[in-house]
Amino acid sequence: MFDRKTLLTTFRERLELVVQRSGLSRGEFAEQNELDRSTLSQLLSLSNRRLPRAETLAEIATTQQVSVDWLLGLSHAGPMQAEMLQEQTSFAENALSYNDERLIAWFEEAKGYKVRYVPSTIPDLLKTEDVIRYELAHYVASRPEQKIETAAARLAWTRGPESDLETCNSLQAVESLARGEGIWRALPAPQRVAQMEHMITLTDELYPTLRWFLFDGLQRYAAPVTIFGPQRAALYLGQMYLVLTSTEHVRTLTRHFDDLIRGAIVHPNEISRYLEELLRTTRRRR
Repeated sequence: MFDRKTLLTTFRERLELVVQRSGLSRGEFAEQNELDRSTLSQLLSLSNRRLPRAETLAEIATTQQVSVDWLLGLSHAGPMQAEMLQEQTSFAENALSYNDERLIAWFEEAKGYKVRYVPSTIPDLLKTEDVIRYELAHYVASRPEQKIETAAARLAWTRGPESDLETCNSLQAVESLARGEGIWRALPAPQRVAQMEHMITLTDELYPTLRWFLFDGLQRYAAPVTIFGPQRAALYLGQMYLVLTSTEHVRTLTRHFDDLIRGAIVHPNEISRYLEELLRTTRRRR
C-alpha cells in the first residue's frame, strides 16, 4: 500500500529536479509541457495535495525523457542523460573555450552543495603555473593558458563563500611528483620543490573548505571525475568529458567517491605534515 504523502513528496521533488535540468524558466517549462503556469506552481508547492492528470504525467515523461514510474517514485532509475564534451583549444589570448566556461559555471551552480573531485594527476587548483605549462607543453587539446585560467577559477571558487570541495588522489600519484618519477621525470627538481611548497601553503589556507584525501593506489582505483553536488558528474576520458545528469549515475559515483574516503590513508588534517615530509625527501635528493 502506497503512502500518499510520500508519493506526493517524491513527485514534487522529482518534478522540481526535471524543471531544473531542463534549463527553462517555470513559465517556459509549463508552456513546453502544455501546462498552465498556475498548475505547475501548484504541483511544485509544498502544500500541494494532488497529483496531475494521467495525460499531464505522460506529457512531462515524454518531453523530458523520464518515466512516469520514476516521477512517482515507483522506480529509482532516473533520466539516463549523458553528453560528450570535447576539450577545445581557444586561440584568443587569455580566453577560455566554451566548454571551459561551462565547467566553471557548474562549480558556481554547485555552491551550497559538496563538490567531489578526483584529478587525473594532482588537483588543478593546487598546481603552479610552471607545472601546468610542463604538463601541457605538447598537449594537443588545449593550451597552458586555458588550463591556468581554469585552475585560477577553481581556486577562486574554493576561496569563496558556500564552497565545499573534497578531492581524492592515490598516495602514489603525489609521491611520483615529489620524486620526479613517471610523467614527472623531466620536471626540474626546483619546480617540483616549488610545487610541493605551493601545495602545503594552499592546503593550510583552504582547509577545511578543501579536504584532500590520499588512498592507496594498490588497494583502490578511481578514474578522473568531478561530481557537482546532486546535479551532474563529469568523467574525464582524455581529451573529452562524459557528463552524466542521471540521479542514479550521480549517486553511484558519489558512493564510489565515499568509498575512496573510507579507504584514505592520509586525511585532510594530516596532509600538510605528509607533504612536508615528502618535501624534505625531495630536497635531500637534489
